[in-house]
Amino acid sequence: MAAAPSSPQKGMKMNIAHSFNNWRKYRRTVSELGRMSNHRLNDIGIERTDIQRIAREALAR
Repeated sequence: MAAAPSSPQKGMKMNIAHSFNNWRKYRRTVSELGRMSNHRLNDIGIERTDIQRIAREALAR
């Protein structure tokens, strides 16, 4: 017996959940890096102006 096709609503809910989880990961990364001192960021090779880019790139992995 074939599996029932998934409903469009289920796909939309999954997409919303995925987007929300990505947003939470992005915000958490920005927040954690933003709390670091400039000295600590420099120690790990990050400029404060790079935080948002790095958070976006972290989602792509």
